[in-house]
Amino acid sequence: MEVLIEKENKKKNINFRGNVRELLEKLDINPETVIIISNDQVLTEDEKLEGDEKIKILSVVSGG
Repeated sequence: MEVLIEKENKKKNINFRGNVRELLEKLDINPETVIIISNDQVLTEDEKLEGDEKIKILSVVSGG
């Protein structure tokens, strides 16, 4: 699986199968601070990943 972490501007290739929440735990990323995208679709934390996806992890910016 190819993972692009926007905040770090890094691409990682990892061997992973599970759901989005488990991927974020493995990468030590707080799920409340990011949006996960695959094939131009936003993924929920419960969606299964098969290992051959290209994933983008985008930081959520908030302000007031």
